[in-house]
Amino acid sequence: MSRKRKNRNRAQGQADRGVHICREIKETMGEKSAQKKKYILDTARKVFVEKGFKNVTMKDIVEACEISRGGLYLYFESTDQILMEVLQMEADETDDVFTERIAKEDTAADILTLFLKEQKKELLQNKDNLTVAVYEYFFAHKSTDKNNMLRKQFDAGVRVIEKLIEAGIASGEFYCENPKGAAANIMYVLEGLKINAQTFGITEKMVDEQLLYIMQGLITEI
Repeated sequence: MSRKRKNRNRAQGQADRGVHICREIKETMGEKSAQKKKYILDTARKVFVEKGFKNVTMKDIVEACEISRGGLYLYFESTDQILMEVLQMEADETDDVFTERIAKEDTAADILTLFLKEQKKELLQNKDNLTVAVYEYFFAHKSTDKNNMLRKQFDAGVRVIEKLIEAGIASGEFYCENPKGAAANIMYVLEGLKINAQTFGITEKMVDEQLLYIMQGLITEI
């Protein structure tokens, strides 16, 4: 092999190594950036739980995270954006937990029961949820139906429950003439319980009575 070709191969090898190193650096920076963003969202969630939405400022989140103002604005532009991303993060995490706990052999009734148990857990943890912050946000912002995250989450819940009811009807577990209407009613009951939890207060017995009523309205024999 000529010296010229050897030099060319050596240069190409160095260039390839350089590209590989740059790629590793970018991946590392990307991971650190993702971790920092999640840390901010996790910390901001605690602030929203404590103060609601309307009383929270970017300064509050900066102080809670113990970062610079510029460090926060590098990721987020406003408390509105932060709350929306916190809600999306919570929705994704809830979906992951719910999906992981569903076994392939579970029936539609099993899955619906699991869904309702997760809702019960959230309802009874009324001192550690974002209900107040969420309602403050949506009372302060007249979002269109298209951009309203509460509406999106509600509709997504209706679709999931409707599919479960349809599957239960097909397997003979459930009897229901209007799966979509029944699914919407279940979501309305859950939403009402959330409001009660933050206003009048709610007990485990009250939640159990409502959830049992839901299941009795669907299951052919209970």
